[in-house]
Formats: sequence, C-alpha cells, structure tokens
Amino acid sequence: MPQDFGFKYLLISRIFRSVGLIFVTISSPLYLKLLGYSPLVIGLVFSAVVGFTAFLSLTLGFLGDRRGYKKSLMIAEGISTVGVILLALTPTNFLLLATSLILAGITGSATGMRGLFSPGLTALVATNWKEDFERVRKMGLLSSVASISSVGGSLMLTFIDYLPFGKIGNYKFFFLVSSIFLVLSFAFLLLVKENRKERAKTSRIMRKTSLKYVSKVIISNSIGAVGIGMSIPLLSLWLSLYYHATDPEIGEIFTLNYVFTSLGSFLATRIKANILSLASITRVMNGVFLIAMALSPYLYLAGALYILRGFNAGFGAPNRTAVNIRGISPEDYGTASSFQALATRFSQMSSSVGGYLMELDLPLPLEVGGILQAISGGVYLRLFKKEIGKKIEEKPAQ
Repeated sequence: MPQDFGFKYLLISRIFRSVGLIFVTISSPLYLKLLGYSPLVIGLVFSAVVGFTAFLSLTLGFLGDRRGYKKSLMIAEGISTVGVILLALTPTNFLLLATSLILAGITGSATGMRGLFSPGLTALVATNWKEDFERVRKMGLLSSVASISSVGGSLMLTFIDYLPFGKIGNYKFFFLVSSIFLVLSFAFLLLVKENRKERAKTSRIMRKTSLKYVSKVIISNSIGAVGIGMSIPLLSLWLSLYYHATDPEIGEIFTLNYVFTSLGSFLATRIKANILSLASITRVMNGVFLIAMALSPYLYLAGALYILRGFNAGFGAPNRTAVNIRGISPEDYGTASSFQALATRFSQMSSSVGGYLMELDLPLPLEVGGILQAISGGVYLRLFKKEIGKKIEEKPAQ
C-alpha cells in the first residue's frame, strides 16, 4: 500500500492558506487605491513583492535539496504569516505597508492556485510520489481544494462593505482574520511527512541533465509570466477602474472563478491523457481569454470570461506541474523548482509595466499580457514535444 505521507494534512493546510492569502492578494491593490496610490505605484509595490519572493524561492530551493522540502515550505509559510499579521496591525504608512506586503508574498496572480504554491510544495509532492499520473492526481486534488477554499477569501471582499469599522478598518479586520487562517495552515504543515529516502545530493547545484531540462521550462514559463505579471496581479484594480466595479462585484467574480478553477483541477485528476498537450493548449487558451476580457464592453461579460479562464487554468495546472518536473533528477527537485520559480517571479515583475500601461490605456495590460501567455503555450509545446514523447512510457529520471 502506497505511503500517504500525511497528504490529508497538506490538503487541510492548503485550505486555510488559500482562504487567508487570497483575500490579501485580491484586496491589496484595492486597499492601496483606497489610500490614494496610483496604478503605477501599486504596480511597483507588486514588483518589489515579486523580487523578494524570487530571492526567497531560490534560497529555500537550495535548502530543501539539502535539508528537506518540508523545512523550506515551513520557512516560507512562516514569513508569509508574519507579513499578513503586520499588515493587519501596522498603520497606513507606505513604507510599513510595502514591507508587510513584501513579507506576505502576495506575488503572482489572484487565481485559485495562489494559495496552493509556496517554495518547497512542488518538490515535496514530486519526491513523495513518483509516477506521472499520481503526481497529476495529487496536484489536481491540491489545486481543487485550494481553489474552492479561495472562495472564502473572495467572499470576505464581497461582504467588506457590511462591516461597521469604516472602509479602512474593514480591510484591517479581514487582514487579521486572514492571518489567523495562515497560522492554522502553518500548524497543519507540522503533521506532513517527507520521503527522505532515495535522495542524496551528489552535485553542488544541479545535474547537467536536470539543468538542460529546467532551462526549457524557464524559457517558456518566463514568456507567459511576463504576460501574467502585466495583467493578473492588478486585475481587481483593473475591474474597478475600467468598469467602475464595486468591491462586492469584484468579490463575486473572483468567487465564481475559484469555484470553476476547482472544478477544472478536479477534472484533471479524472482524465488520463497526454500531459504535454493538455498543458500547452490550456496555456494558449488562458491568453485568449485575457484578450477577450480586454475587448469586452461589459463587466459581467468580462467576469464570465475570467470564470471560464479559471476552469481552463485549473484543468491545465496539474498537467504543467507534471511536465515541469518530468526530466529532473529527484535530488534536484528543490533547486530546479526554485530556478523555475525564480525566472517566473522575476518575469512577473512586469506588474509595474502593467500599472504603467493601465495609466496609458486600460485595456493594454490584458491585451499584451494575453498575447504573451498564448505565445508561451506554443513555445511550451515546441520545446518539450520530442522530449516528453520519448519519455512518456519511461519512469521519471532517477
């Protein structure tokens, strides 16, 4: 009987993390807008968040390969928890706010998978479960519960106007609630186990075969990440500015997006197909949905497109995770996933460009971002078509 490694506790941890971190991720641009900051300044803050997270991912990747991925995962979660606590307790001073958001790590996109990933998570799953389909199944379950749990975070935004503490005070209250969820997430991580057998670090950094493979992942992911950085981190702000959407309306759109992302991720656990084709096609479609949103004249049409994009992204994410680690040696999982995260995070520093484009013409961030993400899906397929085709019947690299 396969060992469980405390997978149910990892699931519970992702549930709590998703509720807390998603609210902070969605609401931060709106909170900064409420305090009077421009889209460009907000984009610059998000770029700083991305830069810090990239550095943290790389550092913890090296640590994970040598000391264990559970340790690197817990360190990352601890720093994020401290950041959200500070966000709830600090005054509205810009420097303190920026520092809190940087530590909270609200980088990347406010998608249903935002609460799932943190440094060490992908490597931990890869080292505990060896078969491609089992990895897709585990990541699909994690993505599904993280996405559906994200509804809790978006619902907090939906009901933010009903609290009695004033607009700023209402945000502060829910930041505090979010920090409690992150503390619970950290507590359940303590119960997760790691398979430390079959892995001994024999190279100083990474094997050449692993480096060659991860370089291909980085090329394709970086193109898409530039597009995502331009469009998704500030999407709640974009909806507010472009359609004059209220906080409850934005919360409703994100809530339905997370429900459909969860359905997509769950469906991925039930379909056994060519993981590369699914990963590539869904990435192209992610970009197409963004372009269509930018062209939409109506809020609820744009919202419906974003909801469909969530289903598509949820279905594709577990398959992409399986492809991204397919040709990597087990001893390099932590470093390789960190290099991937480093490239992705640095590319997502385009948030500042997205803020600038938003000031020039509101549809531009989604139009340019969508084109880049669609291109990255084609590049992804081209780079891995031969390699995955050769290995599809083989066991993962040892």
